[in-house]
Amino acid sequence: MRALKTLGLLLLIIVIGGALYLYGAKENWYGQHRTPGVIAGPSLPDSVITARQDAQYQAATTLGQNAPKQIMFGDLHVHTTYSTDAFLWSLPIYGGEGAHPLADACDFARYCSAIDFWSINDHAEASTPARWAETKDSIRQCNARAGDPANPDVVAFMGFEWSQVGRTPLDHYGHKNVIFKGLDDDEISLRPIAAAGAASETIRKSAAQMDWRISLADFKNRQSYYDFRRFAAEIRDVPDCDTDVLSPDLPQNCYELAADPGDLVTRLNAQKLDYLLIPHGTTWGFYTPPGTTFDKQLDPKMHPEKQTLIEIMSGHGNSEEYRPWRAIEITDMESLTAVCPAPSDNYLPGCWQAGEIIKTRCLDAQEDADTCDARAAKTRTQYANLGVAGHTIISGEEASEWLDAGQCKDCFLPAFNARPGVSAQYGLAISNFDNGVDNPTRFNWGFVAASDNHRARPGTGYKAYERLKNTESAHIINEKWRKQLFPDVEKLATPLPVTRENVWNNAGFHLLELERQASFFTTGGLTAVHANGRARTAVWNAMERRETYATSGPRILLWFDLLDAKGVAHPMGSQVDMDQTPHFQVRAAGAFKQKPGCPDFASQGLPEQRLGKLCRGECYNPSSERQKIVRIEVVKITPQMMQNEPVETLITDNWKSFPCDDQGQGCTIEFEDPDYLQSGRDTLYYVRAIQEATPTINGANLRCIFDENGQCIAVNPCYGDYRTPASDNCLANVENRAWSSPIVLNAMAKPLDTASLVRD
Repeated sequence: MRALKTLGLLLLIIVIGGALYLYGAKENWYGQHRTPGVIAGPSLPDSVITARQDAQYQAATTLGQNAPKQIMFGDLHVHTTYSTDAFLWSLPIYGGEGAHPLADACDFARYCSAIDFWSINDHAEASTPARWAETKDSIRQCNARAGDPANPDVVAFMGFEWSQVGRTPLDHYGHKNVIFKGLDDDEISLRPIAAAGAASETIRKSAAQMDWRISLADFKNRQSYYDFRRFAAEIRDVPDCDTDVLSPDLPQNCYELAADPGDLVTRLNAQKLDYLLIPHGTTWGFYTPPGTTFDKQLDPKMHPEKQTLIEIMSGHGNSEEYRPWRAIEITDMESLTAVCPAPSDNYLPGCWQAGEIIKTRCLDAQEDADTCDARAAKTRTQYANLGVAGHTIISGEEASEWLDAGQCKDCFLPAFNARPGVSAQYGLAISNFDNGVDNPTRFNWGFVAASDNHRARPGTGYKAYERLKNTESAHIINEKWRKQLFPDVEKLATPLPVTRENVWNNAGFHLLELERQASFFTTGGLTAVHANGRARTAVWNAMERRETYATSGPRILLWFDLLDAKGVAHPMGSQVDMDQTPHFQVRAAGAFKQKPGCPDFASQGLPEQRLGKLCRGECYNPSSERQKIVRIEVVKITPQMMQNEPVETLITDNWKSFPCDDQGQGCTIEFEDPDYLQSGRDTLYYVRAIQEATPTINGANLRCIFDENGQCIAVNPCYGDYRTPASDNCLANVENRAWSSPIVLNAMAKPLDTASLVRD
């Protein structure tokens, strides 16, 4: 009897204990605060830096570049698991590796990618006062290990990302990286400034999106889920700042918001800071509403003059190129009423393919053709009026059903569902005339590129390996978890009754086309600067004067100069008053071919286990042989001189193309524009140095299968889950490239007949 009582008592204790544990899991008692981690590696040996400089100097002088500045390569867009999406994708159910703290980024930049500078850009919407303080401390530690401040091995900049997402083209401004010059508290924003609206709302309620029972279903990894829920709770615990009060007058412990770029600039300027404001991911269609353009951001109230650089390439694709097609046609901007355009030779609108999917299902269900045609037409209109959520009207959709709908078919490594109205070329071609025709407001951007890596890995483009670690692909580990996260849904032959209102009221990651966009993730690009030395101020000054260029990953060497009548060379990024025929010179040399493995200094600087975890067996490890440059392309843009000049008539891409007879040392070409003086127009030019094709992750995007007419009839997506093996890097040969910053020429004489500028 006593034994039964004892057993009963034990069972009662177990039941109560289990119930208490479950209650604690639900209430998130067990989540722990994640820290920035510990930097492991010391600065690099001086000989490593000297060897880099010597190789570069030799290449420059071989091409005839006299007294060359140093070209330094960096990554100005890096996330750690202090960003909500980075933390989410690091979880075990997505095949994540676990925490990616800031210390990892410092060691990776120094030893794995071996870049010269980088910046931290975790989402402001996920920050807290504690995380901001920890981020500053870790960045300072990274710089403290860099050796001589006048000649550091790596420069780390402090920054954050302002991640604005508008629901419509009228209120969408996109993402901007804010980067600070200095490291002292009075040189850095008092707090990261988040974007008001959908992004902030989604991130702050993200704990509700993580079902606490997942920690029980994946019990051995439970602590990761506990920590994520704690991470999200920490964001919610910070009270909102008063939006009517500027930054310096706000309490330290509050969550500051800016409604638009003008508000963001006002708040930063109130702190008297030296900063860069860099738009990025401008054409990314997975969060940018169709119909969005750069025009509203040229309003002087938006302070377009503060956006001096633009990120034209990242791990999410290329945002350089303009195309005249559109995903939708907006018939009434005030009511945001839209229709679906018909397909063109180079573009299949997503709304059109949505109609085809429903039509096919309808015919398969043995319904008559007229009914199916009418249903397809309704689907197209409904999709066109749902913004980025158009795809949600198709029940049980599969990535393969969409073929290559919504994609730029003839762009270089395009962004997913590219929006050409917010491409760099479009932005450079438009003007704002609020201050008069003779004083237009225009963007004057230097070009940069970055990884936008969310795994604390700056500069991942050095080798095409480890797709699931070095790109943004999330990897749901098996079919069981995929079905739990995305349950099977019946494939209906009618569109779902999704409305704009219920989309806006339920914004979140579920609106993104996660499966298809995985095929567009690359290892990203790099920023190059022509700097007078390696010091922080030298790198910063080069960025301020726009003497920068972008690469799609390889460390291509590029010089682009305007040579005036006095023999003075004006480098890329220059703006020059010009009353003569312009004469340009381009020099380019390919990136070094890579040897397998890591150089000796990496294994000597990092413990074996840490080197293996961060670098995954491969580092930047250059040979002495360079890839060849195959051609130089020139793009010419004549910005609008009158309201409503058609943009497609102002962009000439390619204006000129020159073959490069590269025998392993690069090439030099020169050209003039004899039409410049006659046109009387302000004109800008930039060049692309195109390197011989090499295997590139997701180089073929959706991997279309084409018919004899060149139409995509089937796709083989590079999935971000178990359906594409982790060992498959989805490689395809791609002509990687470097883009110079534009040289802007201000015409000294304008054309007499301005009426001729308005073209049909």
